[in-house]
Amino acid sequence: MAEAEDNKIQVQLRIERIFLKDASFEAPGGMAIFNESFRPEMQVDINTRVANRDEDRHEVVLSATVQAKLDGDKTAYIVEVHQAGVFEIRGLASNQLGPVIGIHCPQTLFPYLRENIDALVVKGGFPPLQLAPVNFEALFQEAVRQQQAQTETH
Repeated sequence: MAEAEDNKIQVQLRIERIFLKDASFEAPGGMAIFNESFRPEMQVDINTRVANRDEDRHEVVLSATVQAKLDGDKTAYIVEVHQAGVFEIRGLASNQLGPVIGIHCPQTLFPYLRENIDALVVKGGFPPLQLAPVNFEALFQEAVRQQQAQTETH
């Protein structure tokens, strides 16, 4: 029995590094935007990208672009952040790896992404911005459904 337990591969998830891969902030209206009443309409776009470094190491990049618009057409600011992490993942079957990379890794990166976005917005002279929590499980499941539907049509 002990021999059977020794042969089991243990699942391991280790964060090697979390880092800011890219960030930008733009206030195209300049100081004129500060004369406006600041009740922006926020547009948020969040994406995840994965690059396999080797069999067990994966770079996951969670990116977000936030655009604050006033009166529908005046852009107050645009902020874009690419928050990355290198994750070592061992002992998972290939069908289990996708959900870990698509759900758990972005959930780990999200607080760092949110903090960096907020810092850039405040340094740009605007009120703090706290992005709402994201349901990465629902986003992952939707992406899988879309991929399956696309495969079926081709």
